[in-house]
Amino acid sequence: MLKRINRLLKKKDFDAVWQKGRSSFDKFLGIKVLGSGLKANRFGIMVGLKVSKKRRIREIIGAETEKLEPGFDIVITVLPAARELGFAELQESIIYNLQKLKLLRGTCR
Repeated sequence: MLKRINRLLKKKDFDAVWQKGRSSFDKFLGIKVLGSGLKANRFGIMVGLKVSKKRRIREIIGAETEKLEPGFDIVITVLPAARELGFAELQESIIYNLQKLKLLRGTCR
């Protein structure tokens, strides 16, 4: 479970990330990112009821939080194709997109 400080809760924050943020998509999920200027990252997850991978996404994010550069609002959109993925494949997809957006520590900006 993500701590409250790490959750993106307000609609205006989701909208700002969606309209102004950089993005990375693959066939399973998409990640949009916008700098927030805060000390912690905040995450929002958009998942359809038929896909229902929210718990796994939260677990992956919790494990990867320490490896991320701080100060970003991040919205993860899970696409219907992710329904067939196992945990390791879902984790691989998230890490791939985070690397593509250069959010993991040690990747160049």
